[in-house]
Amino acid sequence: MDVAWEDFGWERLGRGVGRRRLPGWDATVALVAGAEGVLLYDTGSTLREGVELRRQAEALLGRRVTHIALSHPHFDHVLGTAAFAGVRVHGSAGLTALLRDGEQALHGDAVRHGVPEDEAARSADTLVVPHEEVRGERTLDLGGGRRVLLADLGPAHSSHDLAVLVPGSDGEPPVVLCGDLVEESGEPQAGPDAVPARWPAALGRLLELGGEDALYVPGHGAVVDAAFVRAQRAALAERFAA
Repeated sequence: MDVAWEDFGWERLGRGVGRRRLPGWDATVALVAGAEGVLLYDTGSTLREGVELRRQAEALLGRRVTHIALSHPHFDHVLGTAAFAGVRVHGSAGLTALLRDGEQALHGDAVRHGVPEDEAARSADTLVVPHEEVRGERTLDLGGGRRVLLADLGPAHSSHDLAVLVPGSDGEPPVVLCGDLVEESGEPQAGPDAVPARWPAALGRLLELGGEDALYVPGHGAVVDAAFVRAQRAALAERFAA
C-alpha cells in the first residue's frame, strides 16, 4: 500500500496515510487508505483543484477515493468535492442544509480571497453536499483492519467542525486530522461562524482522541504534537475569555 508520496508533493504520515499542503491558502488535504476504501479529508478550494487531487489520489493508490470527509464549511476546504463522482460524502450534523443554502456565500468568499469569478462560480454551482451526517462519533471501516473515527466537534472554529482519528498501527502513532480547529502557519482565525467559547473544549476533545503520541494535522501548516495543541488551547481560552 505504501507509495512514494513525496513524488506527488505529499507528506507520508503512516502506512497508507498522507497529506498535502495546497498552494494559495496552505490548506491541508489528507488521504487514508484501507484494503477496500479510501478516505479523502477535504477537497480544496475549487473544482479544478479537486480534479487534480482526484488524479493524484488515483496515481498514488491505484484506485479511486470512496469516501470524503469535510472538515468544515469554508470555501478552501469544500469546493473541489464535485470532482469525485460516486463518492460518499460525510460532514458534521447540519452541514448538508448549510451548504445547500450557502452556495452564494461560498462563491463570494472564494472571490474575495482571489479565486477568479468564473472558477468560483463553476465550483459553487457544482457543489456536492454531504450524503451522511455525523452526530457525535461514527466509525468508518475502510477494510483490512483500517477503521477511522469521524468526530463532530463543532461549533468551534466554524459552525460545523469534523475531525478524523486514524488509530496507530504497527508501531506507528495515531494521526488526528484536525481541520482548522488547529492552525500552525498563522494565528487561528475566528470568522463570523466561529463559536470561540467552545473552541478550547474542542481542542481538549482532540487531545483525548489522539493522546500524547499522536500526530496532529492542522488545517493550515506543519504537523504538530500534543504540546502544540495544548498551548493553542490555552492561548484561545485566554484570547476569548469573557
